[in-house]
Amino acid sequence: MRLLPLLLTLSLSLPAVAGEIDRPAAVQALQMPDTLLIDVRSSEEFAEGSIPGAINIEESALAGSIAEVAPDKDTTVVLYCRTGRRSSVAQDGLQALGYRNVINGGGYEDLLPLLPLD
Repeated sequence: MRLLPLLLTLSLSLPAVAGEIDRPAAVQALQMPDTLLIDVRSSEEFAEGSIPGAINIEESALAGSIAEVAPDKDTTVVLYCRTGRRSSVAQDGLQALGYRNVINGGGYEDLLPLLPLD
């Protein structure tokens, strides 16, 4: 019985880990030609639909693959997934690796309608 209040207290005292979703910044960054767009969903999700120009690197593989697609840590990187949770984790991971311009665009279905697609 005492365990529940303890767990609740601990969970409320932990800092937020995931990066914040910033769709306006993502849309603005995607207007720039050198911005890298990465879909961190599974390859199955990516095959069902993606934002044109996106590279699919699953969140769990991103740390090991990012240097191949973005060797310059000043590259602007926009991440998205299904809901924004995996892209938040990926954002935190890339920032921990020293990437300075990482934006969490949030969920695919929320971000796609905001983009001017030709």
